[in-house]
Amino acid sequence: MPDKIQWVYSSKNNSELSERYNQWAKDYERDLTENFGRSQREPIVDLTIKYVSKNAHILDAGVGTGIMGKWLQEEGYYNLVGIDLSPGMLAEAKKKNVYTELHQMILGEPLDFPNAAFDAVTACGVFTYGHAPSSSFDELIRVTKPEGYIIFTLRPDFYENSDFQEQMADLETQSKWQLTELGEKYQAEPQGKPDLYLQTWVYQISR
Repeated sequence: MPDKIQWVYSSKNNSELSERYNQWAKDYERDLTENFGRSQREPIVDLTIKYVSKNAHILDAGVGTGIMGKWLQEEGYYNLVGIDLSPGMLAEAKKKNVYTELHQMILGEPLDFPNAAFDAVTACGVFTYGHAPSSSFDELIRVTKPEGYIIFTLRPDFYENSDFQEQMADLETQSKWQLTELGEKYQAEPQGKPDLYLQTWVYQISR
C-alpha cells in the first residue's frame, strides 16, 4: 500500500490537498488504525478535558472524518462545530452525528465566524507538512474568546524545521496567547513509522 500520509503531505496547494482527502475519506480511519497503528484516542482529548468545560462551545478545526468530535462527545462535549477543506471528509464527519454544524472552510484564510465565537479550538493532525499554515493561528485566536484555549498537535520535527516555532513565539511576544502546557511526545504511527512523533500544545488566549 502506498504511503497515503506522504501522498497528502506532498500536495502542492489547497485544491490538490482537498481532492486527495476526498479520495481517501472513506478509507481514512481504517487505514490509520490498521496500516499505521494510530491510537484509538490521542492525548489531545485528555488535555481538552483538563482545560475546557463540558458546556464549552468548541471549534474542531480540520475535522477530517470527525474522529476528534467523536472522542469529545464520548466525554460529554456536545456543543461542537467543525470545519474542513475537504467535502469528502466533511461527509464522513456528518455521519457521526456529533457536530451541531459542519462547514467547508480553509485554515489560513478568513473564517466565517464572528470574533470570540468559541470557548476553545481543537486541531488534531492539522498543522503538518503541506497542510494548514502557521498564519492560521491569527484567525483561530480571533474566533476564540479571551481566556479560551487553542489546543493542537504538532510534529516536533515539523515545529523545528518550519516557521511555526517563530510564529508561535511571536504571538506570545505580542501577548496574543500564552503557552499553558506542552504535552509529552508520543508515537504517531507505531506500525507505519515508529520514529514519527507528535506533541500537543495548549495555549490560552490573552484577555
